[in-house]
Amino acid sequence: MQLRSFVLLLTVLSIVALAVLNWPALTTPSQISLGLVSVEAPLGLLMLALTALLGTFFLAYVLSLHGSVLLETRRHTKELQAQRDLADKAEASRFTELRAFLDAQSQQTHAAFLARLDQLEARLAARAEESDNTTAAYVGQLEQQLRSRNPGGDAFIG
Repeated sequence: MQLRSFVLLLTVLSIVALAVLNWPALTTPSQISLGLVSVEAPLGLLMLALTALLGTFFLAYVLSLHGSVLLETRRHTKELQAQRDLADKAEASRFTELRAFLDAQSQQTHAAFLARLDQLEARLAARAEESDNTTAAYVGQLEQQLRSRNPGGDAFIG
């Protein structure tokens, strides 16, 4: 139990105990002045009734305040949830955009890689053909040199 609640309960119990223990004094009639008029009534009972009325108004005020705080908390919770949903949607949108961007970048990189690979393949094929031509030319030269050194010996060339 909180300290406030304990002090409030102790105060109410003290008022009730004093009222019960001093009931004859509370109900004793006395002369009460209401400003323009004087009335004979039990002053203690009148003060006890006013205290009970004040307590009732206080309790009603506390309950209404508690209810308004609960309603305000509920409204804030709904607003926070709406903001959270908007943030989640925005984040999902950013992820979608990022994925599309990365896919486009990946396709561009892949296309550039394939173009470069095609270039290298073409250069390699050209080099291989050049090498074949060079080798054929050397073989032809060697064959011609062998024929010129050995004019009658075609038996060596296969």
